[in-house]
Amino acid sequence: MEGKDKRINNAFYDELGEAWYDDDTHPIALLRAENAARNPWITERIKTLLGPSRDILDIGCGAGFLTNALQQEGHRVTGIDLSAQSLDVAKKRDSSGSVEYLQLDAFAMPFHDQSFDVICAMDFLEHIEMPGQIVRKVSRLLRPGGLFFFHTFNRNFLSWLIVIKGVEWCVPNTPKNLHVYSYFIKPSELTHWCEESGLSIKEISGFSPRIFSIPFWKSLAQRKVDRRLAFQLHSNLNTGYLGIAQAH
Repeated sequence: MEGKDKRINNAFYDELGEAWYDDDTHPIALLRAENAARNPWITERIKTLLGPSRDILDIGCGAGFLTNALQQEGHRVTGIDLSAQSLDVAKKRDSSGSVEYLQLDAFAMPFHDQSFDVICAMDFLEHIEMPGQIVRKVSRLLRPGGLFFFHTFNRNFLSWLIVIKGVEWCVPNTPKNLHVYSYFIKPSELTHWCEESGLSIKEISGFSPRIFSIPFWKSLAQRKVDRRLAFQLHSNLNTGYLGIAQAH
């Protein structure tokens, strides 16, 4: 497994363009499949726990997979990302033109305290150094009772084998250092950061592809991501996991 001195590669996002939505031979296709399962789960949880028309911040929004889906549910949504090129794609895909897309560093967010009812950080925390600082900022920006949605990867041998080496072996256009093992986050670590920041874990689940499915095995055989590949929630947190924390 990689040493701790290896740095994450976030530069490739600037080169994706419409591949965010079109390319099946790049790991971004896995992200599309993840969002197809995650987005309905997130929107349902927001509706059930908070109700309609909320102020939402999507940190590391990329090309707007989640951000635009939240807007379509009637929420007031802000998406931030460092990649201007990704934000351009997100804006083009926002049919309403009402999502506020901002090129911002998540460590220097200018928003006032308690500005949002919901904050999302999906596939983001494992791409930065000092993710605990972001959790603290999230707590400051959430209103009392607000929700923090997260998705990231556990740090163990199995996640290294599947999420890093498996993707490198099976998806041909995987960028170098797309993921770095030392950046992965144990659920206990994320729970600790939340608790010390005034957030309580409300729900946490494993999240991974449906491996006992034809699209999964077709993806392996063809070395491209089948458009029917589906992800699912389950109880095993050994690889990918997602959840909700609530502000006190």
